Amino acid sequence: MLTNMESEQRIIKLQQQLQTKGIDGALIIFPIDIYYFTGTRQNSLLWVPAEGKPFLLVRKSLSRAVKESMIEDTRPFPSSKELPLLFGDGVRKVGITFDVVPVAQYNFYAKALPGREFVDISGINRELRSVKSAWELEQMRSSGEMVCGVFRQVPEFLKPGMRELDLSAEVECHLRKAGSEGYVRMRAFNQELLQGLSVAATAGEPGFFDGAVTGLGLSSASPHGASRAVIPPDTPIILDYTGISNGYLVDMTRIFCLGTLSDELRHAFDTALAIQQYLVENLKPGAICEELFLKSLEMATAAGLEKNYMGAPGENAKFVGHGVGLELDEFPVLAQGFKSPLQAGQVIAIEPKFVIPGHGVIGIENTFAVSEGGGIKLTDLPDDIVYL
Repeated sequence: MLTNMESEQRIIKLQQQLQTKGIDGALIIFPIDIYYFTGTRQNSLLWVPAEGKPFLLVRKSLSRAVKESMIEDTRPFPSSKELPLLFGDGVRKVGITFDVVPVAQYNFYAKALPGREFVDISGINRELRSVKSAWELEQMRSSGEMVCGVFRQVPEFLKPGMRELDLSAEVECHLRKAGSEGYVRMRAFNQELLQGLSVAATAGEPGFFDGAVTGLGLSSASPHGASRAVIPPDTPIILDYTGISNGYLVDMTRIFCLGTLSDELRHAFDTALAIQQYLVENLKPGAICEELFLKSLEMATAAGLEKNYMGAPGENAKFVGHGVGLELDEFPVLAQGFKSPLQAGQVIAIEPKFVIPGHGVIGIENTFAVSEGGGIKLTDLPDDIVYL
């Protein structure tokens, strides 16, 4: 559970940014942002003034929000007529997270609070959330232990003749029994994910998901993840899953195989491990995200695998690592065009993967915290391919 000190520190940092930008206050509407600052995910609105005490207005459930919220002033959501009275005449410039707030919600608050200027604080919010506290890192270590524990059990239930769907069901059942919360939250519009994926024969199927591996899924309405295809022998089986504790997730991939793998696939896997090792050694404050990605691409190219790197040829993703926390797609991103320097305490899932048509998909993924000594592994399980 979030502590009072955590909540207070987060709000203080937000207020400092608001003051620097000349913004009178932040209107936090998106549920996971409310949870980040308050400790409750109930249907609410959080007002954080640039100076002074915040308040939380709750639509439902007030009784639960009162028990969970770290905000002392937690009260019922008022009527539309009463809402403007809560904001003084000095409040002229209001920050909103434009990246996730629907137009209808924006229009509601613009009408309810006339005469105010609404400005985007998406970048401020995401930058603040990208740097994890010691408390947050502890939640993520718990998530890592959870998913690693399930992956250790895979040899007990992965059998010849299973469908991708059967394996997926087993992994997801074990994750839920281990306490994983299952909500893989994503900030990006039109992106969604059900805990993770178990894919083999269909791993290289292209799709909407903004990552190296999509899978066929069960229908064109659910075109992601496991299919009904039987897992073939001598083919990489990719388990790419999240573990989630107190809302905080880690992302992890391991390769299993019923049989043996070709030299080409083993070469690609060795290259993925080498890329991961380089990136981990350089996950230090000040390292430039884009430069890390370009170095990984250079290594893939030197191995003769540029066309296969991070996706099917012609549909390659332009990143090799993504921030994780309360959402799967947080800042920072090790990607082309993302020129920001890393900061200590940021947490990144590193996932060099290769899609090789006719052979399969192979790679590795682990979640690391940025530190002065390089990446600290939060998914502490051997990276080796597991042959059964």
